[in-house]
Parts: sequence; C-alpha cells; structure tokens
Amino acid sequence: MSHAPPLGALLRQYAAGSALTCDPVDQGLLNRGYRLCTTRGRYFLKHHFDPETADPAAIARQHRATQRLADLGVPVAPPLTGTDGRTVAIVGGHSYALHPWIDGRHRHGGQLTTEQCARLGALLGVVHASLERVMPAQGRAAARPADGESTKGAWTTEGVDPARGADPADTFALIDRLLARVRRHRPPDAFDELARHRLLERRALLERHADRRPPMGGSVGWVHGDFHPFNLLYRDGEPAAIVDWDRLGVHPRAEEAVRAAVIFFVRPVGTLDLTKVRAYARAYRRAAGATPGQLTAAVHRVWWERLNDFWILRWHYERGDTRADPQFPAASALAVWWTREYESVCEAFVG
Repeated sequence: MSHAPPLGALLRQYAAGSALTCDPVDQGLLNRGYRLCTTRGRYFLKHHFDPETADPAAIARQHRATQRLADLGVPVAPPLTGTDGRTVAIVGGHSYALHPWIDGRHRHGGQLTTEQCARLGALLGVVHASLERVMPAQGRAAARPADGESTKGAWTTEGVDPARGADPADTFALIDRLLARVRRHRPPDAFDELARHRLLERRALLERHADRRPPMGGSVGWVHGDFHPFNLLYRDGEPAAIVDWDRLGVHPRAEEAVRAAVIFFVRPVGTLDLTKVRAYARAYRRAAGATPGQLTAAVHRVWWERLNDFWILRWHYERGDTRADPQFPAASALAVWWTREYESVCEAFVG
C-alpha cells in the first residue's frame, strides 16, 4: 500500500492493539485517512499531510474544540488520547490522530428531503453558536485567513485579499494566462474546449459586473471552515458526525452558511435547488441568530468569489492535478446561472 502509515509505532502510542487491516479512505484531497481494524476495535487513522494545516499545536486546538463540542451534544468524533496524554502522535516527523470509526455515509443535497435540509441548516447554526461558547473570545477579532484552497471549502480564491474580495483586474489577467495554457495544450480535448468557453464567458460577465466588487466583510466568529457533504456522515437519515476540522478558524460565519449551501444544493447542471436552500437557510438563521442582512451580504460576497474563482482550472493547467476536474462542469455553470438568478438566490437565503 502506498504511503503506508507506521502502524506499529502509532498503535503502541495509543495502546490500541495490533493491526488486522488498514485500508485507505479515498475521499478527501489534502489529507490521508485510513480505515483501521485492530485487535481492540475499529478506528479512523488520519495523517495530517496538508502542510497548511499539519501544525501539531493547531491540530491539538482542533481536538480540544471537538471534545468541547461533543460535551455540548454536537455530533462530532473527538480523537482518542494516547498513552502520553496527547491526541496528536508525531512519528517520523509526521502528525497523526486516531479517531473512533463512525459508521455512516455521505449525502449530498439531492439525497435530502426538505425537512432534512432544514435540520442541516439548524445543525450548522448550532455549530456556530456552540463554537461561540467553547472557543476563546479574543479569537473573534483575529485577522482573516491567508489564501486557501477552494476545494476544501476554503475562504478565498488563491491570491485574493480575503477581506476585500477579488480585484477584477487580477482576474482578467488570470483569465488571459489560463487561456494561453488552454491554447498550448495539444491535442485539445473536451476539457480544454469547455475551459475555453467558460473562461471567455466569465470574462464577459466580469466586464458587465466589475463595479459590484463587495466591500469589506462583516462580523466574524469561529467556524468549521470546511462544511460540505464529504465532511458530514449520516446514519439512519440523521447526522452522525461532523468530521475534518482542519480549517477551524475565525471567519465570517454567514459566509460559511452560504458556501455550504452552494456545495450541498448545487445540481449537476449548475443550478441551485432554491426550495431546499430556503428551508436550510431559514433554520440556520434561527439556530445561529443570524440576520437577513448578514445573509444578504454573505450571498453577495460568495457570488463574487465564485465569479472570480478558477481554482479547478489552476489545478488542472498549472499543477497538472486533475482530481477536481469532475467538479468543473457544474461549478463553472453555477457562476453563470447565479449571476442571472441573483435576486432569486438572495431571496431564498433570506425569505
């Protein structure tokens, strides 16, 4: 098995018995996970591989947060504590954590009833309200994050000032660079053709809407930072565990609510299921105490972010990383549809 973790050393640190099976979990782009069965039980072993989030002190902070959330009844899966009293195991210079295995499945918005969508919104609202209780108050005044990766539900497009939003001039330059890379790819394929079409289309949209760059963001608070279907496990139709707290941080909370809805409720053709968005957003506002004005501003900022965001094409053409390519058709179509249906989308979040 490639990238096999040092099971012997890890299991000794956790007194978790001897390994029987260890299978990689394929979902997830930035960290490595394993389904581990030992003589003492079943576990999820996480290798914190992403250099942006692999700092042991930051991981320990995430672990403390999930334990406090569990104490409040939030469905999470706090890590196990090792024989040294720590939840982070350092082996060979790498950071690992061992969690109980949670039986469940991931569900996207198309698999949820309208009532379940409301419960999803309420759950995220409870997460935000609970983090307000268990995390240090001084963190709420912290600066916004450094550039992140949008794959993980991160908060900005690469290279964008997260407080101000993307500058259209920078986006136009990026579009020109990406178009040049598309032209150089030989022989051209279907992905190249769609990329060229969407880049030209997006440039025209930005030319029409360049004066709508949002102002500075609103109030911030502690958020999960990566709330999307692959980080929520369902069992018997109910959320069993919110996982992957690597992006825990201080950000505009309403924007996390909007981003999560866009990921959960986007259809394959690049439209949003606004009926489900409405049920989700109404429940979120009640649980989090968010105002319609906060949601309206968040919708505008996330729309602008999507209009200026080309992370999938950057991965494809600049890194040669094609893992996110299947997301491109819906994601690129969404920006166009959202611009056309801007008022309807806003109404769904505040109605």
